[in-house]
Amino acid sequence: MAKKQKKYSSGKATISSPAVKRSSVQEFNPDYTNIIKDLKTIGIMALSFTAILIILSFVLN
Repeated sequence: MAKKQKKYSSGKATISSPAVKRSSVQEFNPDYTNIIKDLKTIGIMALSFTAILIILSFVLN
């Protein structure tokens, strides 16, 4: 049987090039424009329905 050889490091940290770091890191940049548009539409509808209910409460009493 062969003995396993131990690997010794010199203690120096290896520095990778910036090009390698850029390719390995992916940025998360979501686009929320459709969601914001939908939330504005929901808000306008909620306000209009509330206004209609208030007006109807005065008319029906």
